[in-house]
Amino acid sequence: MQAVKADGALSKKIKEIIGIGISVYIQCQFCTAWHVKRAMEAGATREEILEACQVAAMVGGGHSLMSTHYAFKAIDDFKKIE
Repeated sequence: MQAVKADGALSKKIKEIIGIGISVYIQCQFCTAWHVKRAMEAGATREEILEACQVAAMVGGGHSLMSTHYAFKAIDDFKKIE
């Protein structure tokens, strides 16, 4: 697992952004928050995170669109902690 998460052809940041998109698509609140936190730690911007959510919503339709609020909440929650 650590080898997959390490920088390689894709950076850790990009891998976490992919994780956000997948988590939103599968509607996993815990997973979304986890990947948002890790992406922010890796330097992801709010805009990058929101674009990942948009891609998930485009692919997954309404159910994915509705679960993007988990990412919005996580961004706000983790910004407060900093």
